[in-house]
Amino acid sequence: MPEKSPDAGKGLLASLMALAATLVAMTHTRLELLSTDLEEEREHFFSLLVLALATLFFLGFGMLLSVFLLVVVFWDTHRILVLATLAGLFLLAGIVTWRIALHKTRTKPRFFAATMSELLKDRQQLVSRL
Repeated sequence: MPEKSPDAGKGLLASLMALAATLVAMTHTRLELLSTDLEEEREHFFSLLVLALATLFFLGFGMLLSVFLLVVVFWDTHRILVLATLAGLFLLAGIVTWRIALHKTRTKPRFFAATMSELLKDRQQLVSRL
């Protein structure tokens, strides 16, 4: 009958400790990757927000001045026609840009795609070792 040596217990304990250390290291790496993804998404979002607000301000102000200019130019002859045409164009442009925004939100890339793919690889490696 084989006897258990004290080294066998240490070997198992050492293996479990090494496994725990590996799992902690993998978790730490994945959390760092997740943190990096979050920072990149946040910076991208705020830069787009600032650009969008500046664009809206300048385009809105320019359009308003253009409408005033056209109304003043055609004040005596076709002011109602000019106002109706410009209102229709602005409404059409608003509808088109709304549709584009909806399309972009529906087709955006998956959130945390890099992190999720790394976690999937880790899971596949762990399952293949079992």
